Amino acid sequence: MIKIEHVDKKFHTKGGIVHALKDVSLNIEAGDIYGVIGYSGAGKSTLIRMVNLLEQPDQGHVYINGKDIVNLKDKELNVIRKDIGMVFQQFNLLDSQTVYQNMALPLILLKKDKTFIEERVNELLSFVELSDKKDVYVSQLSGGQKQRIGIARALATHPKILLCDEATSALDPQTTESILLLLKKINQELGVTILLITHEMNVIKKICNKVAVMKSGEIVEQGLTLDVFSHPHQEMTKRFVATVINDTIPSSLVEELDTTYPILKLTFLGENTKEDIISEINQQFDIKTSILFASVNEIKDEILGILTIQIKGEEAQINKAIDYMKDNHVEIERVVLNHD
Repeated sequence: MIKIEHVDKKFHTKGGIVHALKDVSLNIEAGDIYGVIGYSGAGKSTLIRMVNLLEQPDQGHVYINGKDIVNLKDKELNVIRKDIGMVFQQFNLLDSQTVYQNMALPLILLKKDKTFIEERVNELLSFVELSDKKDVYVSQLSGGQKQRIGIARALATHPKILLCDEATSALDPQTTESILLLLKKINQELGVTILLITHEMNVIKKICNKVAVMKSGEIVEQGLTLDVFSHPHQEMTKRFVATVINDTIPSSLVEELDTTYPILKLTFLGENTKEDIISEINQQFDIKTSILFASVNEIKDEILGILTIQIKGEEAQINKAIDYMKDNHVEIERVVLNHD
């Protein structure tokens, strides 16, 4: 649905040339909730603005449903843009207007008749659960309510794509949770493909099925969210993952461990988390296991379990237990401790 190929973008500023995007390629399929994460200045906002050509690339191509939009004339580009809604960090609403007036605006610009506008606004207000705010001035709304109205307005033209530019960054954790649930509902019930950018890994964890990690204008890692969380390769990705999944053995425990015996990090994906694998290997083999760390995380409706254990026993029995776990689709990594 959205394909970005070898896009490059530079900005000329008073301080010199800023290379915002460097040979960036991304493929977002219909039905995805695709997250792009990175620190401030990574190029995330520039990237998302390429999708509706609010920023023109210096090089490369941007395809929407197979059509390269980079060199389209304004009339053709405007047709494409009708299928793309956008949600902003600071809501971009008119505080001096009512909720109804704000939501009606894109439909007025499309010259829809009053009956159609009334019906569509009412439908969307019901969808975002703010029907009672129709005639309230935007200035009287909470931050979460403003963002719901911003999202509803972005849906007014029945877009197939929704772009979210740090849509939850200005919100508290509880409100963020409700907005993420709304975005998930939009994706599942309306079939809208969502591309969102964020600097919060928890946002990625909650709703994104795919993720790309950006650094200094480049995509340094990308893939299925569950894969990236369970096997981060780049140091930056590891730091992001560590903000929501901590698999570190407590330092107080490290000092007490007998490193004669192997320490293993076990990763369980999906249904495998339901297997009581530790109990099974203790029963089947002449070994003793100690659980040093355990966590179970829900990553976009799938389960990622992490256990760090130590196995004590004869080497042959330990190896048999390890082989048994591997045969049962448990990923195993040996942990080397640093006694600093």
